[in-house]
Amino acid sequence: MIAYRAMVDVPRELVRYLGRLLAAERRARGTRSGTRALTCFYQALLVLVWFRKGEDMTLLAAGFGISRATAYRYRDEGIAALAAQANDLHTALRRAADDGWSHVILDGKLFDCDRLAETALSVKGEVIDAWFSGKHRDFGANVQAVMRPDGLPIWTSAAMPGHLHDTSCARELGITAALNWAAADLHLPTLADSGYESAGHGIKTPVKQPTDGRRLAPDNRAYNRLLRGLRWQGERGFAILIGRWKTLRHTTASPRRIGDIIAAALHLTHFEYKYLPQSR
Repeated sequence: MIAYRAMVDVPRELVRYLGRLLAAERRARGTRSGTRALTCFYQALLVLVWFRKGEDMTLLAAGFGISRATAYRYRDEGIAALAAQANDLHTALRRAADDGWSHVILDGKLFDCDRLAETALSVKGEVIDAWFSGKHRDFGANVQAVMRPDGLPIWTSAAMPGHLHDTSCARELGITAALNWAAADLHLPTLADSGYESAGHGIKTPVKQPTDGRRLAPDNRAYNRLLRGLRWQGERGFAILIGRWKTLRHTTASPRRIGDIIAAALHLTHFEYKYLPQSR
């Protein structure tokens, strides 16, 4: 292997923040000083390089002078430390309401992963690949997210098998119930696309075109146009995460862990938005 100098465009404050989280985790585990191959600062840097650049773990381990197995273990510790800081959905919705936002946006995305052998039964009783999405013609994990009107995600869900529909995932994870509660108690309605039709009165979706081919009534067309005008900005949420953290574009980890990886990336993004406004 040939070594070369490189840089990563993450702020030093973020490395220090993650280093403090890792130091707290080491103290909780009773790790003795000087027994780790990397300090908390350099372990945090390794984790952030992986998130930001999507580096191959073998090359990343060699660059930091540790074994491949140690690099994986350090990366997983960093993911767990960051994901543990994530708010639950009800807390995130309360914070959005307290911050004065008029609404939130619900959206789902299939995150690309390797092919898996896990199977499931379809609604027709046929055996299918659990993590294969017929809509996207690809393997992946279905993750739901709630975004502010300016596009910043405030909460992301656990990963669900790719063959499931967005509405099925949202209902199974209790997202629709929480969003309807927010609309009723916090006066914080949710805007969503037509895939979430019949998810509840608090979740506003477009009016569908009549099946007999007739045009929508003028008030329904105006409603749909207004809904699109408010929703498009919020649908940038996943693009913000994937554009900033390249490792989210494809993962070789177990797809069930994708939810924790995205929650960790979300927390990193929130740190940058909150403490480093110039990095937006």
